[in-house]
Amino acid sequence: MTSHRPYLLRALYEWIADNGMTPHILVDAEQPGVRVPTHAVKEGRVVLNIAERAVTRLEMDNGGVRFTARFGGVSHPVEVPVGAVLAIYARETGHGMVLPEDVGGGPGPGPDDDPSAAADPPAEDEAPAPKRGAHLRVVK
Repeated sequence: MTSHRPYLLRALYEWIADNGMTPHILVDAEQPGVRVPTHAVKEGRVVLNIAERAVTRLEMDNGGVRFTARFGGVSHPVEVPVGAVLAIYARETGHGMVLPEDVGGGPGPGPDDDPSAAADPPAEDEAPAPKRGAHLRVVK
């Protein structure tokens, strides 16, 4: 399966923009492929305003985010692979999302693959691991 991160990123960008707010992304500037002005990076991270009025030629696809923006009055090309985007949020409210890690980004098992064959069966003297409850909770 393909990564779900670029789809979440585009959906949240659209939601933030549709509500008249300013979308910002938090980027891990130390990831390979990240191209941002070094003077904008602090402690390995950079926050980028990706609002339509702040950037030109904004492109968001499954590979990443690309645009041109001004930093200190000087225009710079910016390129951020999707894997380097840590979060997207609205500047005005802070509402948004920390993007989840990709889990199993590669293709799924083929039709001839037996998923149970990859796992070692538990030893006879081992008790099965206890089942965990849901890890999500409602926050109001």
